[in-house]
Amino acid sequence: MAPASRLLALWALAAVALPGSGEEGDGGWYAFVRPVILQGLTDNSRFRALCSRERLLASFGDRVVRLSTANTYSYQKVDLPFQEYVEQLLHPQDPTSLGNDTLYFFGDNNFTEWASLFRHYSPPPFGLLGTAPAYSFGIAGAGSGVPFHWHGPGYSEVIYGRKRWFLYPPEKTPEFHPNKTTLAWLRDTYPALPPSARPLECTIRAGEVLYFPDRWWHATLNLDTSVFISTFLG
Repeated sequence: MAPASRLLALWALAAVALPGSGEEGDGGWYAFVRPVILQGLTDNSRFRALCSRERLLASFGDRVVRLSTANTYSYQKVDLPFQEYVEQLLHPQDPTSLGNDTLYFFGDNNFTEWASLFRHYSPPPFGLLGTAPAYSFGIAGAGSGVPFHWHGPGYSEVIYGRKRWFLYPPEKTPEFHPNKTTLAWLRDTYPALPPSARPLECTIRAGEVLYFPDRWWHATLNLDTSVFISTFLG
């Protein structure tokens, strides 16, 4: 386990603002400066049951999904049937592969075709003033992930598996190569980092949610074959 100084605080309730609460500008100041792990906020057992391998293949196996390369900028997109992705590409990450050689299912979803699934998902009951939520759904093999990048604030919930996170505040750019996978970074770069240069770290398990603030650098690593969904507040 990482030293306590680098572990994220574990909270049962987040200090972000409830939708519509507070005065303008009171959008939960904490939400802009610190990641938070959330537990026990919603019951997504029905959604989890629908996300089993068997149920997803039965419901969406013939649907075309869009895959992205697992590098920082995700330039390449590939469309193929969901069943083909699960049966041929959903395998543990090859540690020698570069990010642009690794295809990853996350983000580019057709929400009309997947609406019957997403309507069963209950996101965390917190929002930021002036934002509207948008979902990104993903399924990926053990050892896969996305190298360091940043975007707006949001939540990431693990439905199956475990996902390890590495985070830096906006003012602290991490040392990384945008085309090396997170697995390669963890093997080659992470061990040589001095304590002062190491990221905040946590592992999110099934049923847990990570809140990531605006513009925080983060990289992810799926420790198992994982199903996960993010709610972007943008």
